[in-house]
Amino acid sequence: MTILKVEGLCKAYPEFALRDVSFSMESGSVMGFIGRNGAGKTTTLKSLLHLVHPDAGRITLLGKDMDRDEQEIRRSIGFVSGGLSYYPRKHLRQITDATRRFYPTWDEKMYRSCLERFRLSEDKRTSELSEGMKVKYQLALAMSHGAKLLILDEPTSGLDPVSRDDLLDLFLTLAEEDGVSILFSTHITSDLEKCADCITYIQNGRIFASRTKKDFLAAYVLAEGTPEQLTPALERALIGLRKHRESFAGLLEAKDAALAAGCRVTQPTLEDIMVHLEREAEQ
Repeated sequence: MTILKVEGLCKAYPEFALRDVSFSMESGSVMGFIGRNGAGKTTTLKSLLHLVHPDAGRITLLGKDMDRDEQEIRRSIGFVSGGLSYYPRKHLRQITDATRRFYPTWDEKMYRSCLERFRLSEDKRTSELSEGMKVKYQLALAMSHGAKLLILDEPTSGLDPVSRDDLLDLFLTLAEEDGVSILFSTHITSDLEKCADCITYIQNGRIFASRTKKDFLAAYVLAEGTPEQLTPALERALIGLRKHRESFAGLLEAKDAALAAGCRVTQPTLEDIMVHLEREAEQ
């Protein structure tokens, strides 16, 4: 079942524009949303939250149109951001009391379950929480008002490796066991290697690719070799080519892998693909 569908989203600013942004998500999936700073990730996410009003395009969640059913859709979305600061002197209980008033769908039993599950104490002030626990508290609030789609904006930024891994396991559990869909914007592409089902890659305000992670990774190979192995045909096909005195390295579409015969050919990571594609865009 398609939970989120974005069609032809456009938003123009004096020095930047979203152009025909389109992608969709299936229920219970985890989608990694990647791209450079300034590529359009934040503008897209703000459009989904109706904090930015697009010039054109359509957003539907669970078959409902954002323009017609904004209030109902808002109750179905939970927003979680790494580094988000609440009032530092407030206890969690006070923040929760203020939050639950906005949601007629608030589920107190679910909230209490999340507190226990995430090992959160309402007696703590937000200033006493680690960055990872702040993210878990935001998740508890989102789950308690019945969010079907979680929008995560850099949720693991600033976390140590153990805390990051703990959160990634939690995201997978929410998707697999609770059926929550997760749109995950991050610069830490290794996080997506672990937990994403799909990848949507935005470049200069346009969607470059939106497909399963397996297909996205399988679409490319990484080729490395010596200058003598760099034939004219291979050089033309390589993406984001870097040449050094004694070596070269570049990304190659998998269908062109035969051009790299004799070279060292490996499977790239998400980071490899993104770096080479961005390098190519700059050339």
